[in-house]
Amino acid sequence: MAGVPPVFSTLGCRLNAYETEAMKELAEGAGLDGAVVVNTCAVTAEAVRKARQEIRKLRREHPQARLIVTGCAAQTEPETFAAMDEVDAVIGNTEKMQPETWGRLAADFVGETEKVQVDDIMSVTETAGHLIDGFGTRSRAYVQVQNGCDHRCTFCIIPYGRGNSRSVPAGVVVDQIKRLVDRGYNEVVLTGVDLTSWGADLPATPRLGDLVRRILKLVPDLARLRISSIDSIEADPALMEAIATEPRLMPHLHLSLQAGDDMILKRMKRRHLRDDAIAFCEEARRLRPDMTFGADIIAGFPTETEAMFANSLKLVEECDLTWLHVFPYSPRPGTPAARMPQVDGRAIKDRAARLRAAGQVRQEAHLAAQVGREHQVLMENPHMGRTAQFAEVVFDAAQPEGQIVPARIARQDGRQLLAW
Repeated sequence: MAGVPPVFSTLGCRLNAYETEAMKELAEGAGLDGAVVVNTCAVTAEAVRKARQEIRKLRREHPQARLIVTGCAAQTEPETFAAMDEVDAVIGNTEKMQPETWGRLAADFVGETEKVQVDDIMSVTETAGHLIDGFGTRSRAYVQVQNGCDHRCTFCIIPYGRGNSRSVPAGVVVDQIKRLVDRGYNEVVLTGVDLTSWGADLPATPRLGDLVRRILKLVPDLARLRISSIDSIEADPALMEAIATEPRLMPHLHLSLQAGDDMILKRMKRRHLRDDAIAFCEEARRLRPDMTFGADIIAGFPTETEAMFANSLKLVEECDLTWLHVFPYSPRPGTPAARMPQVDGRAIKDRAARLRAAGQVRQEAHLAAQVGREHQVLMENPHMGRTAQFAEVVFDAAQPEGQIVPARIARQDGRQLLAW
């Protein structure tokens, strides 16, 4: 199928989406034609089921194409996908970022190329690999600065898909962000699997706060810097100082909290307790009064009682969480949590619904408080942009895409702000 560009399908997280963009460049550079590439997620058993479903659907839609499976699920259980009749090749998370992998696939797709190319991810020590210039919208670019995770939370399979933590050196990150700013991007988001572990494997062991301050100092024309999900217990003094003193660092943090009950947090093997989360939010908001928080919370973790769940529910208000990502727990084979006593599925569904309802109340309260205020809005398309706190703002009149425009908020509808 010469001359037919590869079709890519991405499941899972923002980092996977970033890496898909990198793979597109690598596949194009290698001259790989007529292929379908599925970049899988392994975070839950449901994610693996969806990956298999997507593979079958794409095979029906592209019966003559060569179908390649990669990503975290391919890394953690390559035999599952190799056994599927629809699949021609399975490549691991390390291999998918290597130009030579795509060269082999382009030159000899089945012949001498092994169907499974998945090495031991734990042996990988190099920094997060391929850099791309401009993944995201025309206004916001994402920069991967870290990959992998050294922690072993009992519900999580991701370290076995991503390997141990490794960091992109600060100089490489700064150079990439300079290129992005030169290309007109007004906002850059730093991403990673365990972002607050950045630097632990680099000389002199710098911290994430050091990277943030270095970026803001050396790229003075960058209008906005945003950091994605962080582990609040690992926030370092330099990061807290940047929150307090750097207006170009956006006042929005997404926190990996997962639960609000101390016993559940211990059974999850998290590194913080509920009081740590509350104290962090109070301190961050003291340093930056306009700070907003998002958070990940799991509903129905094994052994969770109604009283334990009530502590997670109360945390939404105690931390004043605005943007809530609720995950109904589902057992992931191969993780310690899957062997713990499980919560009834109906209770999990009910608790997830109650968490989402609590999150909606906090979101509506935040949006209502913005009515009448003026915000600087980064336009993602001619009629929608986001405030510094990441709230969506809708405009009747078209605005210049990619630019930061002033807007006075006229009203809100519980989901979005509406501007004059």
